[in-house]
Amino acid sequence: MTRVHGENSSDLAQQLIGTWKLVSYQVEDKKSGEMIEAMGDCPRGRVIFTADGWVAFNLEGSLRQPAVTDWDRAQLMKTLVAYIGRYRIEHDQWITRVETAWAPEWVGTEQRRTVTVDGAHATVVTPWREMPNWADRGPSRSLIRFRRA
Repeated sequence: MTRVHGENSSDLAQQLIGTWKLVSYQVEDKKSGEMIEAMGDCPRGRVIFTADGWVAFNLEGSLRQPAVTDWDRAQLMKTLVAYIGRYRIEHDQWITRVETAWAPEWVGTEQRRTVTVDGAHATVVTPWREMPNWADRGPSRSLIRFRRA
């Protein structure tokens, strides 16, 4: 069962259960304040929350094409975010204990996200961090919008 902590956590946990379709994915650069379409203008993806406490998260950038070379495969990693793990809700945050991930450095970590549900939409904000996909950019945070599928 999903563990919840805090007054409104139980409500949020119930609201999140199900499948959500990606609507938009933006990255805010901490140094410049610039909003970047890091995954292109038409990214796709889903996040699925189960009632028994699992989350599967998979986002892909726009216009991904099959890789031909090893260099192509490496470039595709810059337009992918995927992980699975057990989640819990604390106040307005969902916290995932990552069990598998596209980025091995995330396995065994806790990923914390602030989430707001407004009807059929959910808005997710990550903390400031260096994202494995574009670590050369320095600290950033993701602002992600989903629609219930």
